[in-house]
Amino acid sequence: MLDDLKSQFNKIADPTPAQKMQYNAEVQRVQEIAKADPDDVFTDIGNQLGVLLDAQDQLGKALLAEELETTTVYKGTDSIGRRALRRIIIESRLNTMMSDLREMMVYQAPPELGSLWHRYETTVERIYKQQEIARIEELRMAQIAAAKRRRMIAKFRENVTWFGAVLFVTIWLISVLILIKTSKTASHGFY
Repeated sequence: MLDDLKSQFNKIADPTPAQKMQYNAEVQRVQEIAKADPDDVFTDIGNQLGVLLDAQDQLGKALLAEELETTTVYKGTDSIGRRALRRIIIESRLNTMMSDLREMMVYQAPPELGSLWHRYETTVERIYKQQEIARIEELRMAQIAAAKRRRMIAKFRENVTWFGAVLFVTIWLISVLILIKTSKTASHGFY
């Protein structure tokens, strides 16, 4: 590339100082590009796509929040029509972002990345499946912990009830014994 640039510059019969400065600047730019690691380009592309995917994820969460609001009694001030319109706008933005993302991965990604879109779809699907398994396991563990907590509370209540009953019977028995003792003492005192 530098040879091509040099041959084009040498075709100029008497270059002006401005043309020389432009040539030198272009040579430096080409040398900087040549020094760049191809992996850095891939990292840059990944970061740019990652920003788009993060924005898409935020919109997805907003859509999910909108959908969850419809399953509970709404106490806000927005009308149902406004909320429906907001949902449609979010869905449209998500569809547009997904279309743009697909276009970028299919047509604008360097050929060195191969079938980026297909690999992306496959990987996302695999991660969703793994996350679903993890959510199910987390829910199962939470249910086990809740059941254990309920058993502990029931056992604690049972123990408190038994302790209260034993304490009541003990106090009642001591009271009866004290009454018997005082009644014998009082009856002996009158004779």
